[in-house]
Amino acid sequence: MFAFDRWKLQVVSAVCVIVVTTSYFILTRDVITTPKLSSSLPTHLPSSGPCTCAAGSRLLKEHLPKDQYEELVQRRTKEFQQYKARTTSVLSKLLFALPNSPLQYPIQGYTVQPLSSSVIPGLQLHAGKRSSYKVVLKVSKGILTTDIPPAEVTVEGSGEKELIIKSRSLELLNDVLVKVSYTSTVYHINTGDLVTFQFENHEAVFAIAIKQPHVPVLYDMGTDISSQVTIATKTFLRYEQLKVLLDSIRKFYSTIKVIVADDNFEPEHITGENIQHYIMPPAQGWFAGRNLAVSQVTTKYFLWVDDDFLFTEKTKIEKLVEVMEAVPELDVVGGSVKQNQFYFSLIYEEGEETEGGCLYRKSNKKLHSVPGYPQCFLASGVVNFFLARTDAVQRVGFDPKLQRIAHSEFFMDGLGYLLVATCGDVSIDHQHVARSARYRKFRNPRKDDSEFKLQLHFFKNHLKCIKYG
Repeated sequence: MFAFDRWKLQVVSAVCVIVVTTSYFILTRDVITTPKLSSSLPTHLPSSGPCTCAAGSRLLKEHLPKDQYEELVQRRTKEFQQYKARTTSVLSKLLFALPNSPLQYPIQGYTVQPLSSSVIPGLQLHAGKRSSYKVVLKVSKGILTTDIPPAEVTVEGSGEKELIIKSRSLELLNDVLVKVSYTSTVYHINTGDLVTFQFENHEAVFAIAIKQPHVPVLYDMGTDISSQVTIATKTFLRYEQLKVLLDSIRKFYSTIKVIVADDNFEPEHITGENIQHYIMPPAQGWFAGRNLAVSQVTTKYFLWVDDDFLFTEKTKIEKLVEVMEAVPELDVVGGSVKQNQFYFSLIYEEGEETEGGCLYRKSNKKLHSVPGYPQCFLASGVVNFFLARTDAVQRVGFDPKLQRIAHSEFFMDGLGYLLVATCGDVSIDHQHVARSARYRKFRNPRKDDSEFKLQLHFFKNHLKCIKYG
């Protein structure tokens, strides 16, 4: 089995990791997987103090308009509080298990649907001989109920938030405990409750995940590459290069669908079988075009290429599909452009709430290899030639505020959402064509663009500092 814990904003289950007598609940996604990845990646717990900016970082507050600083900080603080309200849960609370506790309870995997009821599995008391026994259970977002007890057992608070069970018989008390049910009374699609379970001086706290199940959304892979992958690109002031790209695609993939997002000033007709050409308002930018193109993909995967790339014998889309299918947790697999893989890792520290986090993009830093595919390594971001899982990328999206150079920013927004790898054995070529002066005018970033990007990171990504390395 492929076991790889990933931090997600969506809470699926509370996982209890026990070290000696301490348990910590983290948020993860349950998946059915195949090969097994090494767990050598570091696991960082949320920081409660200021983060440390890497040497050479840009302090983002220094790039904000001084006359707008206070107002921006206030708006950012409000947005961050709303973000936390949407993404945090009682399931992330740090919990400790007492040593040698006589209380038995579920520590992982107990989930109820909103406004639904189910038996709490595994509740038991293991205690020595007493003249009588008493346990207390308390919840906050639901109620506790049990079956009508035998005469030898007293139950108080059935149908309420606090349930008290008493008996002179341990066996009969446990018979009642195994029938205790939790009913969710607060509708929320993704939250949780903490149960307090008490006996004498012993107190345990365990989590209940309250989650609305997802309806599966599956893609029919079909039988050939054309039913599995769509090629997507964005074009601007480079029709000649686009036509060369399309000819090279048809040389190796005669029927695969190609989607072209076009924000040229004077649009030309792009014709051909299985080509979808979408005209945009002029000069909307790269990420707006990416969003449009990807929004029209109907296949499980899409291959992103620039409009001046060139397919060759080494542009084997099937190899990238093979990796994605063998390791279904992967969301993005990059190749190389003219033998240049360009991958990077993102080192992120959450930092103190009012200041924000610290982010370091470390170029040419890969993590560890993908099992069964020694030519592939995990990373945080890859070159601008990649195969991606359509639904995963659509959930992250491309920020249309970023119009010029903005490739790394997609992977920053996707950090913690997208599992990314790079494979060096699949490559694409790059056309050697001089850029026109008109194109360079729009392509090359200006100082205003760089300042805008830093200001966007300050507010949108709640960052204190960033370093590109």
